[in-house]
Amino acid sequence: MPSPLRIAVLASGRGSNLAALLTARDRDELKAEFVLVASDRPDAGALRLAEAAAIPTLVLDPKAYPDRRAFDLELFGKLADSGAELIVLAGFMRILDGEAIAPWTGRMLNIHPSLLPKYRGLHTHRRALEAGDLEHGASVHFVTAELDGGPVLAQAVLPIEPGEDEQRLAQRLLPLEHRLLPAVVALVAQRRLVWRDGGPWLDGAPLGAPMRLSTQGLESA
Repeated sequence: MPSPLRIAVLASGRGSNLAALLTARDRDELKAEFVLVASDRPDAGALRLAEAAAIPTLVLDPKAYPDRRAFDLELFGKLADSGAELIVLAGFMRILDGEAIAPWTGRMLNIHPSLLPKYRGLHTHRRALEAGDLEHGASVHFVTAELDGGPVLAQAVLPIEPGEDEQRLAQRLLPLEHRLLPAVVALVAQRRLVWRDGGPWLDGAPLGAPMRLSTQGLESA
């Protein structure tokens, strides 16, 4: 049995995806030890969740650094000091410096509210509606220096209902995000999903296409 995976989480907001990860851990669905929750915002709800769960927290103010690179190098140095084996971006609303994240290649995940490669960046729900898409969703991917551009590991797909607005679409997607992220992290914790030879491997073979979230969990596409 693998030892619990040491995870650090970066979050800028209320922390609903962090809460989903903690719930999965408490249900014994995720073998993990959360060693740090860090944020760029002192009022982030994720920090309060971490404090309530007795997880160490860290806040760094980007305005205290001369540039993004300096902030990111300091942040990722602190993450390394925490002993984290995996970093999970759970609503961390900053573009990351390529040099700072290079040592974490294959050891950092992000959840993004679109069916990547569609709609990288912000306002994904609005853009999907404006494009007249019939479906929307969320993706979990390995983080690279390219914004929302790393290899996609798994996706949750949601039909867009006629006449729904941006807020309603976001609300409907969130529960799927809360299932998708813990399911992917659990595969990493089980050492089944790994970075090898420049890309993701699952159960000893290259991951040819993103997995899909079904009512039964993650399934091969």
